[in-house]
Amino acid sequence: MNKSLLSAAPPSIARATALAQERATSVEADDPFLWLEDIEGRGQLAWARVENEKTLGVLQADPRYRPFYEQALTILQSKDRIAYVSLGRRGLENFWKDEDHVRGVWRRTTLERYRSQDPQWETILDVDALANAENKNWVFQGGSGLPPEERLCLISLSDGGKDAASIREFDSETKSFVADGFYLPEGKQDVSWVDGDTLLVARDWGGGSLTQAGYPFVVKELKRAQPLGEAREIFRGEPTDVQALPLVLRDSEGRIHATGAIRVISSVECEYVVFRPDGPIKLNLPKKAAIVGLASGRLLVNLDEEWEPDDVRFGTGSLISYDLAEWKQDPLRAKASLVFQPGSRQALSGLSSTKNFLILTILENVQSKAFLYKYDKKAWSSTPIPLPQHTNVNVSAASGQADQAMFTVSDYLRPTSIWYFDAETQNLEELKTTPTAFDASNHVVDQCEATSCDGTSIPYFLVRAKNARFDGAIPTLLYGYGGFQVSLLPSYLGPVGRLWLEQGNAYVVANLRGGGEFGPQWHQAAQGAMKQTTWDDFIAVAEDLIRRKVTSPRRLGVIGGSQGGLLVGAAITQRPELFNAAIMQVPLFDMLRYTGLGAGASWIAEYGDPAIAEQRSWIEAYSPYQKLAPGKTYPAPLILTSTKDDRVHPSHGRKAAAKLAALGQPYFYYENTDGGHAAAANLIEYARRLALEYTYASKRLCSE
Repeated sequence: MNKSLLSAAPPSIARATALAQERATSVEADDPFLWLEDIEGRGQLAWARVENEKTLGVLQADPRYRPFYEQALTILQSKDRIAYVSLGRRGLENFWKDEDHVRGVWRRTTLERYRSQDPQWETILDVDALANAENKNWVFQGGSGLPPEERLCLISLSDGGKDAASIREFDSETKSFVADGFYLPEGKQDVSWVDGDTLLVARDWGGGSLTQAGYPFVVKELKRAQPLGEAREIFRGEPTDVQALPLVLRDSEGRIHATGAIRVISSVECEYVVFRPDGPIKLNLPKKAAIVGLASGRLLVNLDEEWEPDDVRFGTGSLISYDLAEWKQDPLRAKASLVFQPGSRQALSGLSSTKNFLILTILENVQSKAFLYKYDKKAWSSTPIPLPQHTNVNVSAASGQADQAMFTVSDYLRPTSIWYFDAETQNLEELKTTPTAFDASNHVVDQCEATSCDGTSIPYFLVRAKNARFDGAIPTLLYGYGGFQVSLLPSYLGPVGRLWLEQGNAYVVANLRGGGEFGPQWHQAAQGAMKQTTWDDFIAVAEDLIRRKVTSPRRLGVIGGSQGGLLVGAAITQRPELFNAAIMQVPLFDMLRYTGLGAGASWIAEYGDPAIAEQRSWIEAYSPYQKLAPGKTYPAPLILTSTKDDRVHPSHGRKAAAKLAALGQPYFYYENTDGGHAAAANLIEYARRLALEYTYASKRLCSE
């Protein structure tokens, strides 16, 4: 820190900050594995290759590995699995991967053809052919069409699956990149069309235009054929923010009603600025609010905190709306009205709009239902959409040009299905069903509750054999996440069912605080100083499974990725005696250094800042890397990372493995060279990862 700034701070803050910096310096000096933070260093990659060889040598030699791999790959590459589509002006579009298209093909069909058992597809872009022609390991990250025609698209292509991608202009009618079209070199960037000759772009412009988290905080207007260096700056956030994003509010016909920028202050707070002829205006929305779209001539805003404008109180988790014309005339004085306010065990889980309607999916005790909303005579009315009950329901596609939508309907044992919905006639039609991946006839799903250490009931789903004997002998994998208001909802287990459940094993999904299963409050109960709450909830579920004699510590394993990998790390360092297996996928692990690794600084709102003494103390109390200690026995974890993960730095997993080795503790480590944060750039890599995970779990939990 700048010494002059430090000396100007109040004495207590200055002392605390200096102490935190001193401790951080001490940690670095005492950490013999800092060298593994150099991602592409020759020695570091050599270390990873050696670790990979050791892990593959053991797990691929297991007789279960090859059948697991082949079964997983067969399921993942099945020709008759669902082709999920978007409903665009130019038809139904899909991105498809199989053994012939490892990187994937972007393609299009019609609704009539899609209804058939084997629809014909028109190829728009073959990413495998493009990668071969350009000698690149391209991973397709989607395209953004220019409304209303949607002929011109901005295509995002990532080298190996990184979040950072290059953006190129593509003509979806001629199926070719536009000569001298828009091109943005690789970076973490966000781009929005204004018109055929204008983009709003947030990216690295040089000269310190990135936040500590590595995201842009400057938005510029870029004209066709204009060099990046000549783009006009239109918004600048702060270097301490997470990022800035362009804002373009369009209706279903492609008409723009406002442009501006979003200043993302933290992972849970933002500010909106709209550009007007008389200058920019900062909207008077609360910081924990998000503009989520336009529907029925109304501007929709979701609230993650209680808000009381003009003596009208809106509760946390509410959806509110403004008359669009009134809002455009004066955004600061327009009056909001309520669309939906959740009850105590409810949460808004999804929102989509068609030409004339709004569709909401709502969770109630982690069970979802869909409702059709219509604005008429100055009020919203809702009608239930009669989809199958006791399932997870999501809108997978919605058309802004017509009153059409598609739903995915799924649970743990029922193959996912696609339903077509005509909102005008309210006709509902099942179109597609995922092929059965495993025999679920002998299994059931129980929704149970554990009691956390503060008395809160924590729901979880237990997927088990119908005839299971509760004698503590069932090999069980416990999965969790518990962060960033992400909800874990029922979905078909597919390869997990084939590789794990069919063997008579059990699978558990825990709905921990920190997630969004019961709305923003459920998340906020486990942020910052309260993050230990998530780990307590997870441990409570593990203890409940043992208390019910579903399983025992000998037969219980834990699994999670990213924040879920941190969850697993906290569980096995705080209560190692409860578990005999742990699978950590692209995990966070060294929480005292996380803000300087990858995109870590963008998550300070979730965990706290280790540079601040008080916050460092609560992080240090659970940081798994620091909690690994001599004299303890840990459940020989399988740690999976990706060299090209530019979100969660691979050194978290590397250093975990290295420290376990130094402590003489057994572990398995595998680092995929591609794949980004997903740790699998294609279906072959994903099948390999699944086979490694379930071979490991079987060795640890199923062997006598």
